[in-house]
Amino acid sequence: MLHKRALYLTMTGIVILIIGIWVIKIYKEQLPLVDMWTRDFVANLQDTAVFDFSRATTELGSRSFLIPFTIITAFFLFYIFKDWFPAFLLSGGTLGVHLFNKFIKRLVGRERPSIWEEANAEGFSFPSGHAMIPVVCYGIFAYYISKKIKSTKLKLFIQVLFALLIFLIGFSRYVINVHYLTDIIAGFFIGFGCLLLLISIDKWMVKRRTQS
Repeated sequence: MLHKRALYLTMTGIVILIIGIWVIKIYKEQLPLVDMWTRDFVANLQDTAVFDFSRATTELGSRSFLIPFTIITAFFLFYIFKDWFPAFLLSGGTLGVHLFNKFIKRLVGRERPSIWEEANAEGFSFPSGHAMIPVVCYGIFAYYISKKIKSTKLKLFIQVLFALLIFLIGFSRYVINVHYLTDIIAGFFIGFGCLLLLISIDKWMVKRRTQS
């Protein structure tokens, strides 16, 4: 148990260090090496089927989709759990991570590789909201749905399905060239950290209610 915790802490420290190095590079108005190496690749994706698929997929992380999705799924969780807390954690967590994303973006102040209003690509770039927010929104939903499923295989299928969806939404922002790849990677990791925090809060609440 202690070995596993030490491994998690080490990996977390490495991720924080790498993201920190990227932020320093961005402050100096320099491209991190990852972005330098991947700019030519994304330029070659214009007018391809991959680009068209990514343009459609990116909408699943847009405000116009996530707002009604969050409202509907919050009511759905309230209905199936007969409890206000899952609905609150989903909606409150999604809103909270959105505000946190905006805060970091203003703090870092990185310009996008390109602006595309129709794809909700305005304002600052780092970290990607389309990578960060779906991790929490879809992640919390998958977490609660998995609680209601007894089949281990079906649970795994649900989790893999949502993980793939989250990856495709985030990666789509790189493909359509409205984010650098480091924006996406940082968004995934920060969003995952927020997701783990929210799951920990849920487990704490369950334990507290059990003991009371």
